[in-house]
Amino acid sequence: MSGEVQPRVAIAMKGYPRLSETFIAQELLGLQRRGLPFAIWSLRHPTDGAQHLMHKEIAAPVHYLPEYLHDEPRRVLLGLRHVLANGSFLGVLGIFLRDLWREPTANRIRRLGQACVMARELPASVTHLHVHYLHTPASVIRYAARMRRLSFSFSAHAKDIWTTPDWEKSEKIRAAQWGVTCTVDGHRELQRLSDRPDKVALVYHGLDLARFPAPLADRAARDGSDPADPVRFVTIGRAVEKKGFDDLLAALARLPAKLHWQLIHIGGGDRLKALAEQAERLGLTRRITWLGPKAQREVIVALRASDLFVLPSKQAGDGDRDGLPNVVMEAASQALPIVATDFAGIPEFVRDGVEGLLVPPRDVDALAKCLGELARDPARRLALGGAAYKRLREDFSADAGLDHIHQALLRSLAKGRP
Repeated sequence: MSGEVQPRVAIAMKGYPRLSETFIAQELLGLQRRGLPFAIWSLRHPTDGAQHLMHKEIAAPVHYLPEYLHDEPRRVLLGLRHVLANGSFLGVLGIFLRDLWREPTANRIRRLGQACVMARELPASVTHLHVHYLHTPASVIRYAARMRRLSFSFSAHAKDIWTTPDWEKSEKIRAAQWGVTCTVDGHRELQRLSDRPDKVALVYHGLDLARFPAPLADRAARDGSDPADPVRFVTIGRAVEKKGFDDLLAALARLPAKLHWQLIHIGGGDRLKALAEQAERLGLTRRITWLGPKAQREVIVALRASDLFVLPSKQAGDGDRDGLPNVVMEAASQALPIVATDFAGIPEFVRDGVEGLLVPPRDVDALAKCLGELARDPARRLALGGAAYKRLREDFSADAGLDHIHQALLRSLAKGRP
């Protein structure tokens, strides 16, 4: 429509909206509030049944590329014809063939087809592309940017950094105008592969505290001695290997029989059934509630009803690992003490003995010891939870990171086409 503000930036991601990617929703909403005109481009349609409250506030138009090329052959053919006619396909073909030779998969071909569609359908007003994740989505954006002769930038997070081959990461970083990532480990890894020392910046997601109520003024002083009022543990995350929920169940099984506790897990994931079966083998079924994926309102209710947050992250067999999970900061927003692993980006927020307790990854005995100690000590939980809330407020505000990304996007728009 003629009265509408036309998007200047296209922001791409693998799937939109997704409950597990609150950090992306927070960024989109923050950019919208700063007045940046953008559109959202997604490689997949949503699969979550619920939506985060932030997604309902995001007004940007959403475009979905063909998830599988054979589902929408007409769009793919029109896209291919468009890039052949304007002469831009040959500039991408050499890049694509090198990529295909090193990764000869149908997925690689799908990325090229999606890029052709995007190159044809992008509004003329868009002069810069930004992509979340350096793996599949960045391949599409790299090809599409080349076809439309546009600049692009990226936000790298966790899995994309640790499971993408070095050759692919380094070539995408070289082709990008700039990038950001959200943990010291990730930043160090991308700096190692960068063609310019200042190209990739360390930018924490932080948390927008305006979206969260203040912590409860009083918490019940549960100490695990009353079977009618057990200590309440909560954990949040997709049931995947890197979250370490199998280690958590093993640790819970080692807690003393006289210690009364309950665990709530929030999140979906492929391993939910296997975890429930593990809990049954360990005799823990009656003490654990598997809530499945929940929207923010229900997550906050669960956090406020709990006494302690636990997340035993570790490296998965394929190299995948967490960054700094937003759920750790969400737990801190409700002044919950945190028991987690000294791994990935977690110790960048949680300092052992200050905001929570940290244990080595996969150390089930140490995890059980920390859970047992804090379960019996409500006063220490109160002190650690208060320190976590203070650290969140003072050092991990979302505004600083959002301002950095907003200004970087404005600079890219000012530069125009590469």
